[in-house]
Amino acid sequence: MLKVNEIDVYYGDLQALRDVSIEVRPGEIVSVIGSNGAGKSTLLKAISGMLRPRKGAISLDDSDISHALSSRIVEQGISHVPEGRQIFPTMTVLENLEMGAQFPRNKQVQHATMEQVFGYFPRLKERLDQKAGTLSGGEQQMLAMGRGLMSLPNLMMLDEPSLGLAPVLVSTIFEIIAKINRRGTAILLIEQNVFNSLKISDRGYVLENGRITLSGAGSELLENPHIRKTYLGL
Repeated sequence: MLKVNEIDVYYGDLQALRDVSIEVRPGEIVSVIGSNGAGKSTLLKAISGMLRPRKGAISLDDSDISHALSSRIVEQGISHVPEGRQIFPTMTVLENLEMGAQFPRNKQVQHATMEQVFGYFPRLKERLDQKAGTLSGGEQQMLAMGRGLMSLPNLMMLDEPSLGLAPVLVSTIFEIIAKINRRGTAILLIEQNVFNSLKISDRGYVLENGRITLSGAGSELLENPHIRKTYLGL
């Protein structure tokens, strides 16, 4: 499915990623964990076409997308739910969701997709005509994820979906991520909530100072002494 092969990514002269390789197979949940500034969000931006790697390659189903337009990458089946939600606050919930359905589809398909979204997030259906900026933090995160699902992705990339949420909502968000995955969507998850993310992940990677330093099954990484000490405080 998705293969990132030895990419280097820069911001100007500052190197943010060095020789980074990861893979997401169909139907998997894969987590990338690491501290602030490690390069996690940069990795997602490179995959979604917002940044161009200077070295290496990114491919989706054996098709090179390293230098593809972001719109083309979405069209090929990748959605990116960025950190900070980035909803349109002056637009309604319905209008935000419609923005996620970027490509021409008949109304029947769009309606069916929206009903799927409401199945995951029933609260959004109750607030369809409400301005997105007036939603709670948890509702805004639900809306951002719902908008990401409107493009019918094969791979959904989530950047810090639990950031700033109350503990009870954090559990709900991770349950919904697992549910989306069980219905066939692969997930690439960027999280500082290491325990919850690795708990639901098939595999994980540790990104430190722009390099992949560890990888393995989610359950194995949870037992790794370095991760337990550095990220779980155990």
